Amino acid sequence: MPKILFAWSGGKDSAIALWEIMKKPEYTLTALLTTMTENYDRISMHGVRNSLLEKQANSIGLPLTKVYISKKSSNEEYESKMKEKLVYYKSTGVTSVAFGDIFLEDLRKYRENNLSQIQIDAVFPIWKRNTLELANCFIENGFKAIVTCIDTNHLDKSFLSDLPAKVDPCGENGEFHTFVYNGPIFKYPLTVKKGKVVLREKRFYFCDII
Repeated sequence: MPKILFAWSGGKDSAIALWEIMKKPEYTLTALLTTMTENYDRISMHGVRNSLLEKQANSIGLPLTKVYISKKSSNEEYESKMKEKLVYYKSTGVTSVAFGDIFLEDLRKYRENNLSQIQIDAVFPIWKRNTLELANCFIENGFKAIVTCIDTNHLDKSFLSDLPAKVDPCGENGEFHTFVYNGPIFKYPLTVKKGKVVLREKRFYFCDII
């Protein structure tokens, strides 16, 4: 069976996309691949601690591979480090990488173009799914998550009580990010709690998860 690597962010879209892959017998899941920010030792954009990422991987039951990039990483740096890691996985028999993207066409093309350079396929398990339906599916199937970051250009800190119509229900445009701690992809739930909330770059509110 084809070996597939999963690009894991720790959030809701990754979780439901991984669940879809797990239900497909034609794939053999090899590992989770996550981009980390050096010095901070946290998941890039989501701001989640490395220790919690590892707890997710342990509960999911898959090996975890991290790609470290600098705080102000350029596309060139990201692509170079990612390519190095993917070339290694290709040598082990991996033929595809799966992503939790939903409708951003430019991002999909970017991923496909980069992977095509090393003859690896890109797989998008939840591509073009209705995001409101996906959000409801996430909840109805027992997934649980904590919001870790919001973009104040789109939302305020109380957004969950009244999600604006202009905001995608899955935050696909980067309006918010999450950390998933329970659901059908996990062997056991993670014990977590909310920590300090801070504002970065006068725009992004981050909630530390501990």
